[in-house]
Amino acid sequence: MSRIIAGAAGGTTLTSVPGQATRPTTDRVKEALFSRLDAYNVLAGAHVLDLFAGSGSLGVEAASRGAAAVDLVESADRAAAACRANADAMNQVLGWTCVRVHRSKVETYLNRVPEDALWDVVLMDPPYPLEDAPLVTILATLVPHLAGGAVVVLERSSRSGEPDWPDGIERFADKKYGETRLWYLEPV
Repeated sequence: MSRIIAGAAGGTTLTSVPGQATRPTTDRVKEALFSRLDAYNVLAGAHVLDLFAGSGSLGVEAASRGAAAVDLVESADRAAAACRANADAMNQVLGWTCVRVHRSKVETYLNRVPEDALWDVVLMDPPYPLEDAPLVTILATLVPHLAGGAVVVLERSSRSGEPDWPDGIERFADKKYGETRLWYLEPV
């Protein structure tokens, strides 16, 4: 059972995606990820994009910790329903609409956002079988929408090699947690 770890809604239990189609980020990995983002001081007032959102647990965690706006992007029906439930719960705690859900494929969503849309933090947890080529295409489409000083966090299987990053973005850190590796990227 997933929960919000800290912030305004700390301890709140989240709605999970039914079935085995998603791979939730463990509390251990989520806690390490947000400790690092807190150390970078990038969450307060940030515009956050959670791609391949699953239940939306990473995005609502960011909202709980002070993000100004969070967009959850998820294409699967059951996962999008869980995102909506978790977004509604977070928005109720905050007393305003901070978290929005977009039921869309990631590629479609990124190709439709306005040119001037910018994000400070992007959280990406694509399905582990996603090949490097489509991942690199998604990252390349994302680059023009990264604010100065933005941080992109990509969660992948620790068995996956490092992708060839597209122009405009580079890795500045990574950390392995058992089967999971977090890649930290920034615009250049």
